[in-house]
Amino acid sequence: MSTPQYQSGFGNHFASEAIADTLPIGRNSPQRVAHGLYAEQLSGTAFTAPRAENRRSWLYRIRPGAVHGSFSALPEAAFHNRFDELPATPNQLRWSPRPAAPGPRDFIEGMWTIAGNEAVGIHLYQANRSMQGRYFYNADAEMLVVPQSGRLRFASEFGVIEAEPQEIVVLPRGMRFRVELLDDVASGYVCENFGALLRIPDLGPIGSNGLANPRDFQTPVATFEDIEGSFELVNKFQGRLWSAPIGHSPLDVVAWHGNYVPYKYDLRRFNTIGSISFDHPDPSIFLVLTAPSDTAGVGTLDLAIFPPRWLVAQDTFRPPWFHRNIASEFMGLVHGSYDAKADGFAPGGASLHNCMSAHGPDAVTFERASNADLSRPDVIVDTMAFMFETRAVLRPTLQAMQAPELQPDYQQCWAGLKRNFRVAPAG
Repeated sequence: MSTPQYQSGFGNHFASEAIADTLPIGRNSPQRVAHGLYAEQLSGTAFTAPRAENRRSWLYRIRPGAVHGSFSALPEAAFHNRFDELPATPNQLRWSPRPAAPGPRDFIEGMWTIAGNEAVGIHLYQANRSMQGRYFYNADAEMLVVPQSGRLRFASEFGVIEAEPQEIVVLPRGMRFRVELLDDVASGYVCENFGALLRIPDLGPIGSNGLANPRDFQTPVATFEDIEGSFELVNKFQGRLWSAPIGHSPLDVVAWHGNYVPYKYDLRRFNTIGSISFDHPDPSIFLVLTAPSDTAGVGTLDLAIFPPRWLVAQDTFRPPWFHRNIASEFMGLVHGSYDAKADGFAPGGASLHNCMSAHGPDAVTFERASNADLSRPDVIVDTMAFMFETRAVLRPTLQAMQAPELQPDYQQCWAGLKRNFRVAPAG
């Protein structure tokens, strides 16, 4: 397959064609589409959503999406939305990286659900082979993919996206795709977004530049597969997997236009904002994408990152402070180490701090930062951590709570925080 080509920008209306003069001019569904193709609309929002919110794309394809066999339910898998198996816990939780699973596993077979709620589903994936003879789409959610190791190629109805660790990929709900491995193995994190579509946040007093800039988001250009054979179309619907036979590749879109598209973003292009005087700003300054809710300023899903940066604030405890949040936080580490934890949080691992569960730097980090020389900047390098934050409590799955990777002594990282309270004698 040729090197993928991309268009840049976020939320724009794109147009792309693999064969010249395929896109109809001045209309979406002409009586006859060029080259004998079929017109099909893929809608990610209600037809009547406000223009600024409306997301849809027109696809001009060799066969309509309806051409496939009947779906049958697959056996229950480790990839699911069963978030009611156990009561949610207020305990702080942390998992070590999972060891490689035995046997051949593609991207879907290697998905493992760790937690979720009515707004999001959070999963880990491990794959050691490309998807062969099978395609996938998610009828439940938009999918945010965060690779941690190994490069991936997403062959989709819109074209091809390649991603490596420290990049993210967003796959629209309902879009059909296949995942190929560009390295022997690949692992990472996936967040299903059941709510409003992800978008870049408003910048307010920051102004027109900073954080994630629209020009750095990339969406693919049209390419297509004209292949017949005996294939499988896997669908995630209402929390479980279904399978249907299909006699051709569903990635047969010759041209498309619209704003409901897959895209990728390189986290290393994030323009980090921070204090240059005193105090530690809220972590919302690290917000990359947000899915808004019905409450202004509150997201059902936020993606924040903690990239390389300089900390220069004076008379300030520079690492993340101790805190309790109304939101629930799931953290992962893509690369390097995280500046709020001295050990125990490794790349490929995860932590979960639910609503109002107290957390913050461990005892070692607290002591080091409390006695640091603030005349010099802390230059944090060689790191990339991220956080999925949601306003609803995250409920770990049964398999996550029974996993040997769950660290039973995580809470002990704060046990060394001793009583320092002193009051000088009167007079």
